[in-house]
Amino acid sequence: MIITSLLDTDLYKFTMMQVVLHHFPAAEVEYRYKCRNKGIDLRPYVDEIRDEIAGLCRLRFQEQELAYLGSMRFFKSDFIDFLSLFHLQQKYISVQPSAADNGEIDITVKGPWLHTILFEVPVLAIVNEVYFRATQAAPDHAEGRKRLQDKMALIRDNPAMAGCKVADYGTRRRFSRSWHEEVVQTLQRDFAQHLVGTSNVHFAMKYGMTPLGTMAHEYLQACQSLGPRLRDSQIYGFEMWAKEYRGDLGIALSDVYGMAAFLRDFDLYFCKLFDGARHDSGDPFEWGERLIKHYQDNRVDPSTKTLVFSDSLDFGKVNELYLRFKDRTRVAFGVGTNLTNDLGYTPLQIVMKMVRCNGQPVAKLSDTPSKNMCDDQAYLNYLRQVFEIAEPVAAAS
Repeated sequence: MIITSLLDTDLYKFTMMQVVLHHFPAAEVEYRYKCRNKGIDLRPYVDEIRDEIAGLCRLRFQEQELAYLGSMRFFKSDFIDFLSLFHLQQKYISVQPSAADNGEIDITVKGPWLHTILFEVPVLAIVNEVYFRATQAAPDHAEGRKRLQDKMALIRDNPAMAGCKVADYGTRRRFSRSWHEEVVQTLQRDFAQHLVGTSNVHFAMKYGMTPLGTMAHEYLQACQSLGPRLRDSQIYGFEMWAKEYRGDLGIALSDVYGMAAFLRDFDLYFCKLFDGARHDSGDPFEWGERLIKHYQDNRVDPSTKTLVFSDSLDFGKVNELYLRFKDRTRVAFGVGTNLTNDLGYTPLQIVMKMVRCNGQPVAKLSDTPSKNMCDDQAYLNYLRQVFEIAEPVAAAS
């Protein structure tokens, strides 16, 4: 089996799941999968993917895993009790060859949010590993190790990067579970002074690392349906988060409606309440400058806040961003695909996004239009109007 532990996922799945248990236990949602690569034929692997998902659905949380989660101060005992009874159920997920007959596959997850939220990350990891073990029967691990050493040296051997902190965010698009584990072990051994933790809860437990993560796009998207008014859905999401965690897990996600809409909602109260924000689309340098100015305009010292960068990072970009902002604010970096799927092969750009909540369409309108995913154009247009988001400018032909 590819997935052997329900902890083999990102921490923010559990932090969001606790909010769902306590505040939205009846919410019904739908997720859809998409591969952004062109010309990838995944149809031959449908049966194998289904078999791996069946294995995933047989897993239960072990006592030591529950004890580990329970040791984190922000998880409450009733949530741990719920997890002791939890398992993923196959009736909520469907994997089929695409009806468009274009080589793609359709993966749909539909059911109670509380019982489906943990599908996304392991299912994407399964698709990745099934594909790469079929197409790369003899992986070039030596090349991967060389690339990893070169990346670490770029930061480790530069005195100007002494304070740079990097985390592993690479679970969902990793080459394989075993390669991910080797990367984590190598980082611990050769990059310890710069390694701040991992988003993967299983490896955090196994290797004594700090698990990292707060919220993902699906949480703020769901609030479009669950909140009292669409225009206030981002504010509502942040307020509910603060109500649940009372100061813990204080990094806000900034790109569900784009940076301009985020800054309009992220007022003095939120500037003081949250520890910082996470970038996940658009120009990271522009984002950092705008957020620093926003803090200054709200009479908040940017040097007390943390800017987390996590959008398609490589170590060269980490280097540039750190040198740009290190003397003005706290900065941290989550590197995903470039860490755990860089052996010389083109990674799969696969995602699984929430598209509906309680029967209503939900969407994000990020500063990178290609990251948007919604099946209702009328709703997207309405969302742009409500949040004062201009239509993206079409590229010149």
